[in-house]
Amino acid sequence: MFTIDLLKGRGIPIKSRPGGIAISAVAVAVPVLIAIVMLGIYLHNRIIISVNMRDITMHEAEIGKLSDLVKQLEALEKEKAACNDYLSEVKFSIARYTQWSLVLATVVENMPRTVVLNGLEVNQRSIRQKAPKKDDPNKTVDIDVPVRTLSMKVYTGAQSSGDELVKDFQSRLRSSAFLGPKLETITVAQETVTLDKQDVVMYQINCIFKPGL
Repeated sequence: MFTIDLLKGRGIPIKSRPGGIAISAVAVAVPVLIAIVMLGIYLHNRIIISVNMRDITMHEAEIGKLSDLVKQLEALEKEKAACNDYLSEVKFSIARYTQWSLVLATVVENMPRTVVLNGLEVNQRSIRQKAPKKDDPNKTVDIDVPVRTLSMKVYTGAQSSGDELVKDFQSRLRSSAFLGPKLETITVAQETVTLDKQDVVMYQINCIFKPGL
């Protein structure tokens, strides 16, 4: 409300009171303070969001690196498994070759000088045998057991007694400290063949090993 001075033709200003000034100041200051606080919160949140976005970017990059490492690790594990399989096969093969190498060395050492080796072959068959059950030793089950046979074809010179030489060869193999205990039996068959336009008697000697050896 304004008071008008009719003589002077103008309004008389209302006298300011300390309480009114204070209220007016507060009324103006509060929105300003609120605006300042909101601006501060906004800027603070923007800074936090910026920092978090940077952290997220860094973590995503690290996750990407870890994913590559995981893939490399999986590839290495597969390669390791493959290498282990190869090593197992090599170990098995070496064991077999070593075993047969000793057998062949024994055969050669005990072969009479006038006996000529013409052929060599290894065969394997399986037989069914009873064996204790793994989870119950008191019970038995039928299992396949390998039986190996070393077949040799030999002949002797025309001036030699083939039958006697082959019998001597058999006797040497049976009495061998290494080969004898492994043999189940030795069989011999003979036939007449032509070698270098001459008829000779060829002997096939079959060394049958004990099952499982």
